[in-house]
Amino acid sequence: MSLVRRSHPSRIAMLHHLLLVFVLLLIACIDAPASNSEQGPPVVAVSDTTTAGEETMVVFARVMTAARAEAFHERPFGEVVQAVGEVLIGTQYQDGLLDVGAEETLVADLTAFDCVLYVENVLALARGIAQGDYSFAGYVANLEDLRYRDGIMAGYCSRLHYFTDWMYDNASREHVTNITQDLGGEAFPKTLDFMTTHRSAYERLAGDSAFACIVDMEEAIRGRELFYVPQDRVESVYDHLKAGDVIATATHIGGLDVTHTGFVYRTDDGGVGFLHASSTGEVKVADDLAAYIRSNDVQIGIIVARPVDPKSEEEGM
Repeated sequence: MSLVRRSHPSRIAMLHHLLLVFVLLLIACIDAPASNSEQGPPVVAVSDTTTAGEETMVVFARVMTAARAEAFHERPFGEVVQAVGEVLIGTQYQDGLLDVGAEETLVADLTAFDCVLYVENVLALARGIAQGDYSFAGYVANLEDLRYRDGIMAGYCSRLHYFTDWMYDNASREHVTNITQDLGGEAFPKTLDFMTTHRSAYERLAGDSAFACIVDMEEAIRGRELFYVPQDRVESVYDHLKAGDVIATATHIGGLDVTHTGFVYRTDDGGVGFLHASSTGEVKVADDLAAYIRSNDVQIGIIVARPVDPKSEEEGM
């Protein structure tokens, strides 16, 4: 597949219009009473297939302001990823954000994350910053590129539901490199069928056509070689991990590959933490990655993917 980014002229025009409207709303509402927070942030249609909330626009502006002020783009790409992830520390954890409607839409939400959405949003923002693209349109395009098979949203089944499949698809397009085997990872034999064997847990699978598509997807990814670094060896690979490396926690649960995702967090004194959207409530840093992996019985090790600097992707085209 070509690495040239697809162009969406109508979407970009609508996004620019939305930004202008949003600025005017901010000016008009300076003295207005606060809205009822229990109703949630207003959701607006960015295009026919994309939604974002006003609060997301505010968070987006905050991230880009920090990126410009602190010259994130001058850092190695992994450090850009970590820096963006740090700006979002304290953001609340929330499940089910992508399944709020009957039809698949590209949800761009920076006000709450589950663990995978945190990874996707941080990478989408960081890729734009590294390329000197501070536009909301660029962020949305990056988000679609990361979240969906071949970078194209084409319904629920096109979403990369299994995280090792997410790694595989994004590696095929040189957005990440799976370095688990290079770290001395061991074979991780898995048959990924959790979605179809737990159909009732997925509302979108009630329809037979969607279910059949997921069956076909699981069949297509079956047989791929997977590797993981067992939990008792995680600390031994610290010297080979970089800031911003994507971490997925391998699990023994049948039919499932991973249970959690986040980033390597490197400290100035050489520490290796775990930056993630925690189900305990918010985006935070666990002080020690290995200790975090040992803290949960379903986590048996890690799978690691290194984000590729998008500037190097352009140079290789």
